[in-house]
Amino acid sequence: MLVRHRDSEPVVDESAFIAPTAVLAGRVVVGPRARVMFGAVVDAEGSRIEVDECAVVCENAVLRATAEGDADRPVLVRDHVFVGPHATLLGCTIERCSYIATGATVLHGAVVRAGGVVAVGALVHARTVVPEEFFVPPNTVAIGDPIRVYGPDDHEAVAEAIRGIGFAKAAFDVDLQWEDRVARYERATEVRSAEFGAHAEDRILPSS
Repeated sequence: MLVRHRDSEPVVDESAFIAPTAVLAGRVVVGPRARVMFGAVVDAEGSRIEVDECAVVCENAVLRATAEGDADRPVLVRDHVFVGPHATLLGCTIERCSYIATGATVLHGAVVRAGGVVAVGALVHARTVVPEEFFVPPNTVAIGDPIRVYGPDDHEAVAEAIRGIGFAKAAFDVDLQWEDRVARYERATEVRSAEFGAHAEDRILPSS
């Protein structure tokens, strides 16, 4: 399904495949021989999304850009990138020939350099840079530049690292004290509610 959103329409190369149950909304460009499979959601919001040549976005993956944080946050998926089923890419850049495995997540302002791997269930946090051909192991959290990888039991260290990168500012343009979670998440929800409200004016485009 192609959706006109904020006066922008997806542009899809004639050699690409978009599954009938995939959704492309707004300023989305899909390049030659790219594949966007069943149930995937590619939502540009107020920014843009680019899925380059021979990139594969698998079933039920979510790609969402935003312009609500501390900068414009497009999603840029470069050539020959594989985005696995149920993966989530939010306002990030995935450079060429990288592999984002099933259930992996890459957050706002992060960059996965060429040939990087984010393994099953791993999280690359906001503003993190994954070096070229670096392997983020399954079910770990990668944070920072230079990168540091935390195991699933490193709760206190992960919390401190997230505090240091300013996730709420990067994702929502919310700059409140780390300890005041209620106020931060209230404001974050207000920001996303306003952003997503623009979908009320969407128009589904005729099938080609």
